[in-house]
Amino acid sequence: MKKTPSALALALTGALLLSLTACGSSGSSTETTDAVESETSAAAETSQAGTESTEADAADAEGDTTETVSITLCLDWTPNTNHTGIYVAEALGYYEEAGLDVTIVQPPEDGALQTCASGKAQFVISAQGLMAQALDRDEPLPVIAVAAILQHNSSGLITRAEDNITSASDMEGYTYATWNDATELAVLKYLVEADGGNFDNVTLIPNNISDEAAALSAHQADIIWVYEGWSVVNADLEGLDYNFMRLRDLDSVFDYYTPLLVANDDFLESDPETAKACVAATKKGYEYAVEHVEEAAQILIDGDTTGSLDDSLDLVYASQEVLSQEYIDDAESWGVIDLARWDAYYNWLYENGLIENALAAGAGFSADYLE
Repeated sequence: MKKTPSALALALTGALLLSLTACGSSGSSTETTDAVESETSAAAETSQAGTESTEADAADAEGDTTETVSITLCLDWTPNTNHTGIYVAEALGYYEEAGLDVTIVQPPEDGALQTCASGKAQFVISAQGLMAQALDRDEPLPVIAVAAILQHNSSGLITRAEDNITSASDMEGYTYATWNDATELAVLKYLVEADGGNFDNVTLIPNNISDEAAALSAHQADIIWVYEGWSVVNADLEGLDYNFMRLRDLDSVFDYYTPLLVANDDFLESDPETAKACVAATKKGYEYAVEHVEEAAQILIDGDTTGSLDDSLDLVYASQEVLSQEYIDDAESWGVIDLARWDAYYNWLYENGLIENALAAGAGFSADYLE
């Protein structure tokens, strides 16, 4: 089964690897960058900070005074089940009902956050790890997280069941497929040593894996960091007998937020009502996906213009079944971000030397735009 160019490889890279700034990275963006730059440039001309669209002017000329605001929303990777609520909101007219004309685009080479910071997109999908990198600089990028797409970090370590790797220290003596990123390796070292092991006894090999279940079956690697809602679901479909350890179960500090809905700060300040309308419509899309799993999966498939899901339809439906239970999970409603969890992860990054500056409480996050 051909997989989507790993929402996992990217989502994972974006969510937990601070130094890999390509939030959409080389896989998808090499084919779409020219088109994206064209789309985002055109969108920027008509929708800097959420200004009125030319469609509204045309409607006014016909006597319809309803204003339509153009919004560009940049994904972090090719369409996948992290994005379902967005496609639902578009297909079922929730954005239109809110007076919005939303254009969904792929991330360019310099990443979704840079696209957002530059004003080429009002909203983007990103992750808390990449947000830390955007904030940890002399001049922080003007980006603010406004909603959590998933309530909990579902990433973790998948291994063959036969190897009986059930705790972090059990990784000793086995091979781990790595992106060789400082934060990634620091997290693993921290977990292994906190469990009484020696991370130096874990063999590191390059991660060039596109199908984790197949790689484990072929003993290409023994341990791979993946996302439960996609790669673990795929392992079930491929019949792999596996163990899976969620990072948040190994240490609650790693229950950070990934993915996130992030907005341009200047846009939020200049047009807060439009921002709230867009977040509300997106929320409605994810609420629909919670209640209508198969229909939402089909909407995602139909809305994917990249063709990346064409050979993974069974995986899309199975993944949607899982993620529809995780969009809200134990929160009061979709989008809620727990400030204590948000700050705990940033404090861990600082205490372990992975960011240079201690970030203020609630840095890069606002609950003002979520109902």
